[in-house]
Amino acid sequence: MAKVHPNSAVPSLELPRLATCGNGADSSAAGRKENAAVLTVWRKSLLFSCNGFTVFDAEGNLAFRVDVYGSGTPEDLVLMDAAGKPLLTVRRKKLSLGEKWLMYGGEDTVNPIYVVKRRVTLLPSKPTAAIAHVAQCRGGGPGYEVEGSYSRRSCTIYDKRRLVVAEVRPKEAVGGVAFGGDVFRLVVHSDLNACLAMGILITLDQMFR
Repeated sequence: MAKVHPNSAVPSLELPRLATCGNGADSSAAGRKENAAVLTVWRKSLLFSCNGFTVFDAEGNLAFRVDVYGSGTPEDLVLMDAAGKPLLTVRRKKLSLGEKWLMYGGEDTVNPIYVVKRRVTLLPSKPTAAIAHVAQCRGGGPGYEVEGSYSRRSCTIYDKRRLVVAEVRPKEAVGGVAFGGDVFRLVVHSDLNACLAMGILITLDQMFR
């Protein structure tokens, strides 16, 4: 069986604080490509009888994990680092118009940091159609648009300047072995925090599962 994690040499991931942008990031196309972190996302928990996500960095080291106990749809999804430290919590907003999800720092579920709203489009097959919008709950910081198709593992996250800050892409077959839809790539550019990118990905998975 082919390895889930990448074999190519790409920059390894440094786990940052939950934030919107890095300080002093290179905004040029060459600089952003060079600083991109390529993560391999496995839609499976490493724990027995659990669902969730296991995320590896470019060298095959565990970077993030989500462990969901039991069956059914959980109320909260907690993104953790490799050591099991909670980084953020994703929860669906109840009694709201449309489909909205809230992201909290750590295990806090009182003061949301971001809200992700699903957008209904009349042209779901259009590759540039927005499927979700991400906004800060306080402070009026930068927002993000998600376009493409999560079910096809082919979508792009843009900031309000229309710069690509993250991409979800299929995982290339290795040695003729295809991985299927449960193993795919998350490419995070220097403009976006990797923790926030994973929070958006988890939310998309809940919206379009």
